[in-house]
Amino acid sequence: MANATVASDLPPLPSYTLSPMPDLLPFISDFWLGLLLPVAAYWALSMFFHVLDVYDLFPQYRLHTPDEITSRNHVSRYEVARDVIIQQVIQVAAGALLTVLDPPQMIGKENYDVAVWATRIRTAQRALPALLNFLGLNAAAISKNMSASHPLLAGALAGGHYPFLTTSLDGIASTPTFANWEIMFAKAIYYVLIPTFQLWFAVVCEDTWQYWWHRFMHTNRWMYTTFHSRHHRLYVPYAYGALYNHPFEGFLLDTAGAGVAYLLSGMTPRMSLIFFTGSTIKTVDDHCGYALPWDPLQRITSNNAAYHDIHHQSWGIKTNFSQPFFTIWDRALGTMWKGDASLRYARDRASAVKKASAAKSE
Repeated sequence: MANATVASDLPPLPSYTLSPMPDLLPFISDFWLGLLLPVAAYWALSMFFHVLDVYDLFPQYRLHTPDEITSRNHVSRYEVARDVIIQQVIQVAAGALLTVLDPPQMIGKENYDVAVWATRIRTAQRALPALLNFLGLNAAAISKNMSASHPLLAGALAGGHYPFLTTSLDGIASTPTFANWEIMFAKAIYYVLIPTFQLWFAVVCEDTWQYWWHRFMHTNRWMYTTFHSRHHRLYVPYAYGALYNHPFEGFLLDTAGAGVAYLLSGMTPRMSLIFFTGSTIKTVDDHCGYALPWDPLQRITSNNAAYHDIHHQSWGIKTNFSQPFFTIWDRALGTMWKGDASLRYARDRASAVKKASAAKSE
């Protein structure tokens, strides 16, 4: 495609040809990678924490004792694993539908898009002379004085005027071109700033979606009894119970929430691999049952396993609704747990020991 410039003194935008993006890995298509990577990440991280549970490794970092898992939970591990698999089947089906409806990711337009941003940077420089004049500085004089020693800076101060930056294009001599710093700045915007903003925006969307639906499921008795109470059969969460939900709740909170965040953020399908897999890993880590000092996910944000575990306790069930990333909504709306929970945890541990002793003696 050939593209005309906005103004004659602006560099022309390059032509481009679109082609399908090749698969990230040679042995699996991006379609299946996007569907299966979150599932694989879920079980890989879950099994890591399951090994810690089975062999009682790092007991000093456990939020609950093995006796508590046995005596306080109202659902078997088999039932949890079964329902998680059902939830993941729904998740994969929804992801497949979203992928089919989403246009395929194409490549070939990157240089054009970078040039568009470079054009915007060049156009924005036109405001510099007026800004400097407003501040009482003579932009024209400053630019003229610097033209020999710092021609690029002089050109910027002159309003993006670079008569010495030319090239030959399609046999046409003296075609305007961009300065290296403009291209570098444009690439930083296109390849770093925009994707970072999209990921951040998706995180905010998912946190907002899950907070309000999660809170509604606790304040509406019918919603809690019918759907959300199933997840709270795990008074002592463990890693692979992260997606133990009623199928409707699992779809509404987790699958739909992540899907809406993906669509609203405008991120690419390739970027969605990071977002969907990262959301899955964070959810598993929040239910792992360990406050590991060397776990980076528990250091990046205060919304971690210890924070969410309070919500699973009978005395904290009306607090700490935020998930999976940050605690902004809990802080803003006063639903964050306040106070020292250590005595309550100690009481629950003691009660579990008594129950375990009584069960052994029978």
